[in-house]
Amino acid sequence: MERATAPPPADRREPGELFGAGFTLFADMLVLSLATTVASLPVVTAPAAFAAASATLRDSAVDGAAVTARGYLRRLRAPLTGRFLAAGLLPPLLLVVVLVDAALVHSALPGAALVAPALALTVLGAAVAGLRAIALDTRLRLRAGVRRSLADPRGSALLAAGVLLAALLAWAIPLLVPLLAGPLALAAAAVEHRHGGARTAA
Repeated sequence: MERATAPPPADRREPGELFGAGFTLFADMLVLSLATTVASLPVVTAPAAFAAASATLRDSAVDGAAVTARGYLRRLRAPLTGRFLAAGLLPPLLLVVVLVDAALVHSALPGAALVAPALALTVLGAAVAGLRAIALDTRLRLRAGVRRSLADPRGSALLAAGVLLAALLAWAIPLLVPLLAGPLALAAAAVEHRHGGARTAA
């Protein structure tokens, strides 16, 4: 009786490809990081740029869709609506609030010592909810982002860790700032895909 042997795992590399699909996704993420950074320069277009990058990377990782400049630009044009452009004003307003509160931290006002941790948690929570809202689809739904952040604390914690790591890298190595948009968009897409898969399995 012959012993059945398990077939070897399929090689996902294309003919002539030196690296696997994981490295291809990594390279696509870096290219999209630069494209997202450039598209976010007008500030008000930042949510649309992140939404386009998140959708592009999600389709590439889940469905194997090719990452192309035309595909990214098509996804970038779709969410350029009044809601997305208005949401682009929120980060500058939040920055103003952070600067004002940071000035209060260094003052001698009562309760100034409590402002710093509350400010850090507020900014981190807003970043997580904003990224989750952007990663949902081409429609910006801030309330849905907040609800999903509260309903999926584990995914929110993972995304918060990614935001903290990105902030640390931006502070330590400013030259990496143009390359941080892609990892954040991919992290948001992965967290939303994980949350959707968990709900489907449940």
